[in-house]
Amino acid sequence: MRAVISERPGGPEVLRVVERAVTEPAAGELLIRVVAAGVNRPDLMQRAGAMPPADAGDIFGLEAAGEVIAIGAGVGAFQLGDRVMALLGGGGYATHCLARADHCLAIPSGMSFSTAAALPEALFTIWHNLYERGRLAPGESLLIHGGASGLGSLAIGLAIASGARVVATAGGEEKVDALRRLGVARAIDHQREDFVAVIREELGEDTIDVVLDTLGGEQLSRNLEVMAPEGRHVSLSFFQGAQVSLSLPVVMRKGLTLTSSTLRPKSAGEKARLAACVSRHLLPLITSGRAGPLLYASFPLEAAAEAHRVLEENRNIGKVVLLISATEMDE
Repeated sequence: MRAVISERPGGPEVLRVVERAVTEPAAGELLIRVVAAGVNRPDLMQRAGAMPPADAGDIFGLEAAGEVIAIGAGVGAFQLGDRVMALLGGGGYATHCLARADHCLAIPSGMSFSTAAALPEALFTIWHNLYERGRLAPGESLLIHGGASGLGSLAIGLAIASGARVVATAGGEEKVDALRRLGVARAIDHQREDFVAVIREELGEDTIDVVLDTLGGEQLSRNLEVMAPEGRHVSLSFFQGAQVSLSLPVVMRKGLTLTSSTLRPKSAGEKARLAACVSRHLLPLITSGRAGPLLYASFPLEAAAEAHRVLEENRNIGKVVLLISATEMDE
């Protein structure tokens, strides 16, 4: 099989396509002929030298979609030829990958492989962080920073479909226009608007029930300024810095909850639990057409470096995927 690895830590130029042997699935696993794979920011961190879990291997890719071509012992949920999307510890940037069967979801009828490949990492992350840790409920207000990202844009659609009012930030008019098309109550251009001032003036004081934050740093304390009593602040990443300062009196006076989580290190059992929740609660919103991923661009496997550059330069509005099978490219 062909697969993408990095020669050494560094920029996108260190990515290389290599030949590897295809491994038969162990008990509880599926062997998938990969048609498309999602590209995620943790892939960029791994390429730059951040260490993934020890069992991740050196092949990139945290999610993939394709066809089941071999089944390990003890798997009863899938059959040969089934179309599946998989959450992976690694290995998605390849023509074939192994996946735990209980980390896979059946691709809904009529959904393309490229659309399916854009879903697992974001769906698992959104369910656990927005709905379980953030406890988002119908009628509540949600603030999403980085709303034009692959995860942010999907979270917007799912939250709106769940009955929430969504405010989102992005940088630049093109990205803000995309947020408006997604149906947010207010799209805020952080390059020319102060989101705290906008929310207070247009939505009122202390109106945000849940914040989904990707920035960290000094942004966190500003998020707290607009949050409602008993609000929940969920940190997904920290592009503006991992060290934060905040006013404990604000947290105490409003009764706020600050929480965070990351998906990759979670146990196999916990990921299986999340897969069941995603299938039960979020996939119906997608199959009904009420929400779905926003696809920005696709690249062949050999152009994985360019796909990384798009994310690194924040050019994308939505998700970037690798199209690995000629069948999908011909559709």
